Amino acid sequence: MSPGTRGVLVSGATTPLGVAVVTAILAAGKGPVIAVGLEAPAAVRGLLPEQAEYHQVDLLHARQMRQLLFGRVRAAGIQAVVHLAMHRRASDQGDHVHRLNVETTRQLLRLAEHHPSVRRFLLCSTSAVYLARHDTPDLVREDWSLDLSPQAPQWLRDRVEADITVCARMGLAPIHVNVLRLAEILAADMGSQLFDYLSSRVCLRPLGYDPILNLLSLEDAAAAWVLALDAPEQGVFNIPGADTLPLSRAIRLWGRDDVPVPGPLLGPLYALRRAVRRTDFQYAINQRRFHFNGVLDGRRAASVLGYRPLHALTWPCPDCRPTAASPGSGGHLGP
Repeated sequence: MSPGTRGVLVSGATTPLGVAVVTAILAAGKGPVIAVGLEAPAAVRGLLPEQAEYHQVDLLHARQMRQLLFGRVRAAGIQAVVHLAMHRRASDQGDHVHRLNVETTRQLLRLAEHHPSVRRFLLCSTSAVYLARHDTPDLVREDWSLDLSPQAPQWLRDRVEADITVCARMGLAPIHVNVLRLAEILAADMGSQLFDYLSSRVCLRPLGYDPILNLLSLEDAAAAWVLALDAPEQGVFNIPGADTLPLSRAIRLWGRDDVPVPGPLLGPLYALRRAVRRTDFQYAINQRRFHFNGVLDGRRAASVLGYRPLHALTWPCPDCRPTAASPGSGGHLGP
């Protein structure tokens, strides 16, 4: 999408990230924007900017998706699809969840490839797809291994499969394809495992380990999507955040009690918490990153997109702030 062209379809537009992305795209003058969500129009009134054109569409229904793409999207001359829709709750599993996470991604990309006006397809992926282990570099580049373990929870397997599905079309599809792997967005209603983890007054972490985390603000995430609409190259881009800090410090900044416990106890304890309090944090999803570092290397996004994280998170604890990010990696490794 050249800087002078406009028109974006945004799926998952009613999530906090979706609202931020729609707002940023319109503010950048890249409208019109067609926003898609599951909620009825009356339920989202006032949530999205008035300039956004909202459509209630169930992406699990191929006919609804096709009617939207070759109806209103075609009439509006939309040139880019930003696919943000992904099932957020990790506790939900099964074929229905997999269809939303993977099959709708595959179908939407296929329709975009044969669309008369769409020229770009952009997928929202996550830093969680990278394999975390003892030899993971402190700065993870886009060519680092993905977590292909069949024993991984469905929440993770689905995200890896969707990522690979789109990456496989790069260079083959007649349209420009990009995947943005975002650092975790520490915000409510984003499906953030860390946000749910920090909702407890006491946060348990593995004894003897204090991994470095990198966290992304909604403002920086939205800015990255606007920049990606004009990406001169296809490919994958890491999108790091401005906050890089140890897990123990994130716990303190959130005003919680940090309690190290032996690693083997964490799975059963958090399974009990999930059963009693109906929370969503799963230690199986986070076990490796709670042991090993793995901050996204943002140099490719900086050089190609011009992206640099500028907005630090607002932490509940006001008397302690993490060190400001370095412009190259997306964060400073250290407390």
